[in-house]
Amino acid sequence: MRDRTLVISVLIVASCGLGYELIAGALSSYLLGDSILQFSSIIGCYLFAMGVGSWLSRYVKDEDVLARFIDIEVLVGLLGGISAALLFVVFAWLSAPFRTALYALVFLTGVLVGMEIPLVMRILNARRAAFSDLVSRVLTFDYLGALAVSLVFPLVLAPRLGLSRTGFLFGMLNAAVALYTTRLFRDELPQVPLRTMRALVVIALLGAGFAGSDRLTHWAERGLFGDEIIHSESTPYQRLVITRWKDDLRLYINGNLQFSSRDEHRYHEALVHPVLQALPWARTVLVIGGGDGLALREILRHRQIEHVTLVDLDPAMTTLFSHSAPLRALNRDSLRDARVTVVNADAAQWMEQNAEVFDAIIVDLPDPSNFGLGKLYSVPMYRLLSRHLAEKGYAVVQSTSPYYAPRSFWGIDATLREAGLHTWPYHAYVPSFGEWGFILAGKRGDYTPPARYDMPMRFLDADSTALMFRFPPDMAPRAGHANRLNEQSLVHDFERDWGNVIR
Repeated sequence: MRDRTLVISVLIVASCGLGYELIAGALSSYLLGDSILQFSSIIGCYLFAMGVGSWLSRYVKDEDVLARFIDIEVLVGLLGGISAALLFVVFAWLSAPFRTALYALVFLTGVLVGMEIPLVMRILNARRAAFSDLVSRVLTFDYLGALAVSLVFPLVLAPRLGLSRTGFLFGMLNAAVALYTTRLFRDELPQVPLRTMRALVVIALLGAGFAGSDRLTHWAERGLFGDEIIHSESTPYQRLVITRWKDDLRLYINGNLQFSSRDEHRYHEALVHPVLQALPWARTVLVIGGGDGLALREILRHRQIEHVTLVDLDPAMTTLFSHSAPLRALNRDSLRDARVTVVNADAAQWMEQNAEVFDAIIVDLPDPSNFGLGKLYSVPMYRLLSRHLAEKGYAVVQSTSPYYAPRSFWGIDATLREAGLHTWPYHAYVPSFGEWGFILAGKRGDYTPPARYDMPMRFLDADSTALMFRFPPDMAPRAGHANRLNEQSLVHDFERDWGNVIR
């Protein structure tokens, strides 16, 4: 019974150990971007620390192995359990030491996790288990635990509980292993009441953290964003936060500002109307991204538009902006318009499987800050886009800032041209972002900026439109590199461009 319990505990501790690693990688990707760099560095640091822990386990005396295993379970449960919440608070309120805190926690947790399996094997070996049977059973349950959490974490835990609560849950499981092992081996252990009390206190603390995780996250995000948070949620794809200050509503995705209601009209008018004003015959429009419905709002102002298909990956995004009263007022209920079909799917996969051709295509995606988004700014993606664009139609792509991120902006332009499209870059000043860039593209090469608009605009007129298509010397056109999937140079350029701005 005791041996079986120890072997089964391997399944739990292996799941928790990998869980802490996944939490650190996901959190650093959310907050710092560049998911490949973050996950690679976290995995490398964690595995190295586990190696250090395995090496340190040799210094545990044979007569102390069981007691040390229980102590380590309590400690790793506490440290790993609070890690996500602690890192989130550090990032929100003390952003300077975040990387130091991140790698310190990853290393310490990895050291403790690395000691677990060697100690369990020594305990079982001391109980005269056959070595071949011992190794096969322990490693089998170790790998099964890793498989289980690798599936449950992205599909269930992260989207439903969030990273902080998931961390507290794993921590409680580690402490529960310590508590049950103490009870099971109480006749072989010293200081049983003290060890029992430690495990119970850690479980209680982590349970309180689990219950109060939303308040803790809300407090941390208040420090990060500054304004009142009226909605926040973690989805399988991203972290969505809506803030409000007086009459200003703001959307943040993974900590990055997506719009401010005070000036989003500048961005969305510039995104939509230079294209559609040039296509008075257009009847069908495809929107890629734009789950907030704000670009859709501007498209539907053109009365000749008969149908719009909006493809956005995250159903939580389109659900939020079609149900929240203040957000519906902002997008004028565009997501519920009878002319609109909302599709929640990966845009590239959807375009591969769909043969429909559209008179205009509006691409309103987040910036290419990671490789998952970078693929949507690649040559293959734009070739797919070209297949769905009418011969005389136009597309437009939001393309980050030509002032702050010139390599990225002109790289997107080069990528569109590599895909066989003619391009017309332009820019507009949006106070929340600064100078922002767009690239209009088409199979035809005869685009002319509109000299007038058929409807009243808050921002655009003939003069402002003409200026948008002119680039002053400090934003002069430059040679860009086409973004291909095998190298994703655009993501690296984006990191370099905005890294220079932040510094």
